[in-house]
Amino acid sequence: MSIFEDRVDAGRQLGRRLAELRGQDIVVLGLPRGGVPVAFEVAAALDAPLDVIVVRKLGLPYQPELAMGAIGEGGARVLEEHVLAHARVSDAELQAVENHERAVLENRVVRFRKGRTRQDLTGRIAVIVDDGIATGSTARVACRIARKLGAARVILAVPVAPADTLRSLTEPDEVVCLATPHQFSAVGYHYRDFSPTEDDEVVQLLDAAAKRLQNSQPASRQPATASGQDAAEIDEEVEIPSRGVRLQGQLHLPVPARAVVLFAHGSGSSRHSPRNRYVAGVLQQAGLGTLLLDLLTPAEERNRANVFDIELLARRLSAATDWLAIRKDTADCTIGYFGASTGAGAALWAASEPTARIDAVVSRGGRPDLAGPRLSAVRAPTLLIVGSYDHEVLELNRKAKSMMRCPSQLAVVQGATHLFEEPGTLAAAAILARDWFVDYLLPAKTTPGATA
Repeated sequence: MSIFEDRVDAGRQLGRRLAELRGQDIVVLGLPRGGVPVAFEVAAALDAPLDVIVVRKLGLPYQPELAMGAIGEGGARVLEEHVLAHARVSDAELQAVENHERAVLENRVVRFRKGRTRQDLTGRIAVIVDDGIATGSTARVACRIARKLGAARVILAVPVAPADTLRSLTEPDEVVCLATPHQFSAVGYHYRDFSPTEDDEVVQLLDAAAKRLQNSQPASRQPATASGQDAAEIDEEVEIPSRGVRLQGQLHLPVPARAVVLFAHGSGSSRHSPRNRYVAGVLQQAGLGTLLLDLLTPAEERNRANVFDIELLARRLSAATDWLAIRKDTADCTIGYFGASTGAGAALWAASEPTARIDAVVSRGGRPDLAGPRLSAVRAPTLLIVGSYDHEVLELNRKAKSMMRCPSQLAVVQGATHLFEEPGTLAAAAILARDWFVDYLLPAKTTPGATA
């Protein structure tokens, strides 16, 4: 049974459990790739720097999901002798697997460290975070690396793990685990959404964590820009009133802000969605502001019917747009909508309103057909992004496009299914969205990072 909604939910719960560490000299270290979204939330809760320890599982040659050991940065290695003995893996087979994984590991070290200085662990508390533990091989390697790098204390923190594995761990000084299910089959079994984490998302989260930590420092400690002025940027949680409820959101603005993209998701978790946050990071690098919104309250989200109440979602999206219009720092911004799933229908519904001031719309794996006859009233240029393997939704998008009278385009990402989980597909969708918004929201200025 699932315990956690997704890695964001797990990270926030883990952050609350570790709250007593806040204010101490700690570094949060995520294990790429799936451990980094969890570690990102832990670092946010503890107001601590985020870094990675790159490790790779050594899977059995004929059953790669089962670990016979793990390797890490600096030549660290742990072998599961009982697994090797039972599986009768030869030295040659072990060496072949290790050679392959070592090459992957080195490539990832280069990717994740590019332009980024490793956090100094000397004399500090290392909090090593993964999305869960099965055999514990990678966790043991990571703990050894942290110790080798000078950590005075090593804490291993995970959302879920089997109790017998935790009892066997001797490398960390302390283990914090939220759940030890009696029946443990695999880490992903205990998550409702266990979508793969891509390398690009890891890089985005590391960059976002560095920005967040910089923004939380006093101005005197922040690095100066080339002009000698302190870097200016807004990144804050906001509440937006809408007919008796208060919508939760995450607002990110460059200063000065010229354009803002509002994210609409059918479920209530737009601001927590790893995919939406990844896309938002790509847009931010192009100079666009973003507002990630929860269009439903947690109580409303439990009623599945609300996810398909397009009029309700559209009304709340319009309320958020009006809220931006009365803020001094966003009143003159051009506005775009990024919709996913049923949120795409809501975005197009809101954009069709006669008084709507929307300059561009992008749908990712969305249901524009749910806007119905209102599609023909949309005036904002609209990009529909669909995965080539999402056959039913692709056909719905084709029909929706035929009903639209505004400038529109259907972009098909090859090899992608509905959630864009396949390697590189989410990045491709994000680049398409970025370029569309730059063209229509920032037409007068060439924006850094706006070429693919």
